[in-house]
Amino acid sequence: MRLVQVLVPRGKRDAVLDALDEEGVDYAVFDETGRTEFSALVTFPVPPSAVEPILEKLRMAGVEEDAFTIVLQPETVVSKRIAELKRRYSGFNIAREELRERAAEMAPESSTFFSMTFISTIIAATGLLLDSSAVIIGAMVIAPLMGPAMAASVGTVVDEPKLAERGVQYQITGLLVAIACAALFGFLVRGTVLVPPGLDIRTVPAITERFTPNFLSLLLALGAGAAGVISLMRGAGSVIVGVMIAVALVPPAATVGLGIAWLDFGVALGATVNVLVNLLSINLTALALLWVSGYRPERTRSVGQARSRTLWRIAIILVAIAVLSLGLGLVTYGTNRTTVYQEQAKGEIQHMFVGPNAEYAGYQLVDTTITYGPLDFYQEKPAHVRIVTDPEGEPPNDLAQQIDRKITQRTGQKTTVEVVFVRSQEST
Repeated sequence: MRLVQVLVPRGKRDAVLDALDEEGVDYAVFDETGRTEFSALVTFPVPPSAVEPILEKLRMAGVEEDAFTIVLQPETVVSKRIAELKRRYSGFNIAREELRERAAEMAPESSTFFSMTFISTIIAATGLLLDSSAVIIGAMVIAPLMGPAMAASVGTVVDEPKLAERGVQYQITGLLVAIACAALFGFLVRGTVLVPPGLDIRTVPAITERFTPNFLSLLLALGAGAAGVISLMRGAGSVIVGVMIAVALVPPAATVGLGIAWLDFGVALGATVNVLVNLLSINLTALALLWVSGYRPERTRSVGQARSRTLWRIAIILVAIAVLSLGLGLVTYGTNRTTVYQEQAKGEIQHMFVGPNAEYAGYQLVDTTITYGPLDFYQEKPAHVRIVTDPEGEPPNDLAQQIDRKITQRTGQKTTVEVVFVRSQEST
């Protein structure tokens, strides 16, 4: 429920009260003596979806746009006529005015925004290097990136250029700051005791996940944007949804910075594509859902301009996502092909070494490592299979070649095989 308080201009009291009576709204009227241009203060409870249409009727009755209006959120409202209002205004979306204020509040002051972006990025970069999901999620809780995305979309739809511009600027500068912070952090910790010597960041699963995005990451971003808008329109759950949006943006941005710090521009490029696709997808769903939900500028003459601006931005975003999706498609297909190869190769190795009828049943299979990624697939590089085994007797000199031939026949993929023999002893 919402409690609306409106200062009524002089000469408009009867028209305002008649409008409220027509809507079946319970109200209380208080004489206004503090300001001469107003004659009364009217306060009334209504459902959230009724705020905007009732305020519109009050404007038609003479309450100007610059009149003093407050919308509060009370804990409980007891009234016999509320049930009828709830039935008539059965929606759940908040009023345009409330939406605009919420979006503006979610884009904090620059000092707070950039401070929280810096802190969350450092924590996220630490979590990536540690391959710790818990640390990464902790960074997302404090990341302030939901507000700018929602502010940009709301400002566009309701024709508030300053709000939209502020949201776009915060998104761009925030991500650039995140990348710069992660790069600086990577340069500082690389080669120190804080990270293992000679660490290859491509081998860290949490980082690999961010620089090899596929179409699932696109779905994640679309879902995050939709959830962000719904939570904003319904006025609930924005903190939790903000974590989801931050998950789609901050870890990939931190991965870009770490790729720069490690001078691995393949990692940086892949993560950059991930960041851009996620950012665009969040804005796309936010714009589309806000417009479809019926939000329009307060001034009727601005509706056409807002429609043109919204459709133009949606079109640009769609084209950009389509172009970037080519990269996602290549990664998705390459990941599929390399995964199929790895499963086939592992199955063939198990068939050769495990089981009573296995060709190399006398060899204890200690470990198997397969190195083959999407970049290797497109560069037509052979997969590398490393097998660690403990043989019973003297192994044949061409064992690696035999295994290579069998895996190649099974997978149809060029392969190099390395067999490492170990000898073990146990104390009595």
